[in-house]
Amino acid sequence: MIPFGWTLGLVIGLVIVVVVVALVTPILVLAYKIGTQAQQLDASLSRSRTHTAGLAGLNTTIDHATEIIGGLQRGRARLGG
Repeated sequence: MIPFGWTLGLVIGLVIVVVVVALVTPILVLAYKIGTQAQQLDASLSRSRTHTAGLAGLNTTIDHATEIIGGLQRGRARLGG
């Protein structure tokens, strides 16, 4: 027959293991969900970067348009308009 101390120690040990598993499982599930959402977020940001790449040249376009407008205004002034 197993002594009472061993039985009590085994029961306490099993209870501790069950409590730890009960606490760690939700943390692991949450970490998995965060990882999945992070992948979706990364994919979305990559698509956004692709779709907005053309905006990188917007300042250049504005500069050129400003120069053209300035030239048109000077031409109009010379023609007396």
